Amino acid sequence: MSTDPTDLEPIEPRTAQKLYLDHKASQYSVKTVRAHRYRTNHFIEWCDIEDIDNMNDLTGRSIQRYRLWRQDTGDLAKITLNQQMSTIRVFLKWAGSIEAVAANLYDKVMVPRVTPEEERRDETLSTEEASTILDYLSTYHYASVEHAVFAVLWETGMRLGGANSLDVGDVHVDEEAIELVHRPDRGTQLKNGANGERPVAITTSLAGLLEQYVENTRVDATDESGREPLFTSSYGRLSKSSLRRYVYQVTAPCFRNEPCPDCSGCDEPRCAEAVSPHAIRRGSITHALTEDVPVEVIGDRMNVSRDVIDKHYDKRSEEVKLEQRRGYLDNI
Repeated sequence: MSTDPTDLEPIEPRTAQKLYLDHKASQYSVKTVRAHRYRTNHFIEWCDIEDIDNMNDLTGRSIQRYRLWRQDTGDLAKITLNQQMSTIRVFLKWAGSIEAVAANLYDKVMVPRVTPEEERRDETLSTEEASTILDYLSTYHYASVEHAVFAVLWETGMRLGGANSLDVGDVHVDEEAIELVHRPDRGTQLKNGANGERPVAITTSLAGLLEQYVENTRVDATDESGREPLFTSSYGRLSKSSLRRYVYQVTAPCFRNEPCPDCSGCDEPRCAEAVSPHAIRRGSITHALTEDVPVEVIGDRMNVSRDVIDKHYDKRSEEVKLEQRRGYLDNI
């Protein structure tokens, strides 16, 4: 379907971006909107450079020039350019719906193809590494905030934002469960909003650890909303960046006084051998898959779809998958 140029209504690129982000904000999380703002900011910058002050003037040739400009100025990896141009395609499809650009302009956006291997992010904490870290923390830092943060992330596989949102009252020691609650009006949000709310069963061991942490280690503090966060400092709720630093700290071999290639010590923001919080989530999901936990159970527990598990989180080797299939066949 094409749009007659006379049917278009003039609109400045920056105004269109604002309307687009307002539209996104009504449906998606703050993090998602932030990503779309970041990616479209480059497009708005390019429009300024090219003196394009009316979205109506954009053509397929314009979009090709932008793609080349973004690739050259950003020196982007293929996967990053893929993500950025995919966002521009969505932006232009929306712009077509409000008669800001030709309705079929989005179809002319050239999105670089990436292989499945390029699309996946492979950093994953292995079960063996997680066990080593937990053993060390249990021996030398039992019930510390570092121990509690790492143990919660590994056992539950929850996202960092989920851990950041927890209050003391969300931990039910007797029931051996943690409750994840979306509270945007009180300062914390879950990635998938209310759809991310769920109870998560925990082991007796983790319940006991969290009980000891709350009673003996947790800094007694409230946040700006008067809530009692689970993970605190003297300033209140620990920020996601602070939680991330704890993860970098405890996953670095030098934290356990082990050899650490290319590392100048744990005072660095991130040791080269340390992993991100998402690598813990990816490892936790892979561990559950390896233990033959049904995909549906993992999806409900960790708030992730089967397709996303298959595409981004299943890091089992082909040999492990083969042996698991063989186990099922032996029972037929």
